[in-house]
Amino acid sequence: MTDKIAALQNAIIASDVPQIAEDVVNCAIDVGASDIHIEPSEYTIRIRFRVDGILRQIVEYPPSIHSALVSRLKIMGNLKIDESRIPQDGRVQVTTPEGKELDLRLSTLPTVHGEKIVMRLQDRSRRTPKLEELGIEPHNLKILKRAISAPNGILLTTGPTGSGKTTTLYSCLDILNTPEVNIMTIEDPVEIQMDGLNQSQVHPAINYTFAYGLRTGLRQDPDIIMVGEIRDRETIEVAVEAALTGHLVLSTIHTNSAVSTITRLLDMDVPAFLITATVNAIIAQRLVRKICEKCKKEDVLTPAVEKKLRKAISTMNLAQRKRLKLEDESTPLKIYHGEGCDQCGDSGYKGRMGLYEILEMSNQLKNLILKSASPLEIEAQSIAEGMKTLEHDGVEKILAGVTTPEEVYAVARATEDESEDDDTDEIEKNLEK
Repeated sequence: MTDKIAALQNAIIASDVPQIAEDVVNCAIDVGASDIHIEPSEYTIRIRFRVDGILRQIVEYPPSIHSALVSRLKIMGNLKIDESRIPQDGRVQVTTPEGKELDLRLSTLPTVHGEKIVMRLQDRSRRTPKLEELGIEPHNLKILKRAISAPNGILLTTGPTGSGKTTTLYSCLDILNTPEVNIMTIEDPVEIQMDGLNQSQVHPAINYTFAYGLRTGLRQDPDIIMVGEIRDRETIEVAVEAALTGHLVLSTIHTNSAVSTITRLLDMDVPAFLITATVNAIIAQRLVRKICEKCKKEDVLTPAVEKKLRKAISTMNLAQRKRLKLEDESTPLKIYHGEGCDQCGDSGYKGRMGLYEILEMSNQLKNLILKSASPLEIEAQSIAEGMKTLEHDGVEKILAGVTTPEEVYAVARATEDESEDDDTDEIEKNLEK
């Protein structure tokens, strides 16, 4: 990595624009970046890479060569080099000296100091990871495999942008991809190309939307359909129709948790009886950084962190506590952290993995949904039946020494502490006096 940054710095000193463009991509690949940010400010231009979800500044260069670099990248992406007033999107296919084939999704944005460039890197030669490699524990894995082995129904995965939803769905499709079935995907854009799948990209500008693609795709005799995202009522209506007519539908949706997805479907006017008839399972997921194995050390467990972890453990179902050997509240807890080394860029973290909350639609849950039960009641029943919340899965990975409390609680909601609520109420009463 150091050698490639040095080469990039030398290219900047020489004002060799084509070499700068090439070296930026090579550096990003070498460090495992998912995105390249080229950001202009008043006096300098900085280049940052997103590595394991966090932006890291790499180098800076003078504004005098920025317009030439922007033009070079625009030519690579077949964009208009004489248009700087509006954003543009393009795509570049790159082959590295090592033989890796990459798709770069190029996006430009006008700013007060010039055009900002963001490039998303997609490694076409990278294999689709197995579900086990994503961080899905055996208990959740069994539920997920049961959901995708059903002959029909809907599997939904939810989470914020960049939480690995598409990768999870493709790992599922990798299992389902056999010569005996016809699998079709409708995406925006097609992020991972896989042999054996019929993959189609939507074009909203010409009214080729998810809903239209899904509706027409049903005439292609599919067995399994993957829809990139359910954004509107029309798309979910067609997905429900497809599930009812014998198809397995996989898709993503934006909500905060597995249980809140049910509320979201009801808000989209999907009748409760259709939700219970078609939805097989709902996955909520987040990504957290993994502790670097080279510099991992046991960390000091502070009283505040221990209280938070034990509160979460107390809300787990008995089966999960038994798997973790935490039935006894006095069992000591251990946590770990990375001290930072050359392997992880002194961050203490290397790589990422998922936290998963998987709700399986049981008969008891169906009855609660049909009775218009509250989300809290549905969540309580789900946990009683074996669902691990995002926090539960995170705590399990913290105690296994895979990640840290800081990472988990940056993305997962902590269990509410009733005693803290009581303290808050008391404080508010005193203030009123």
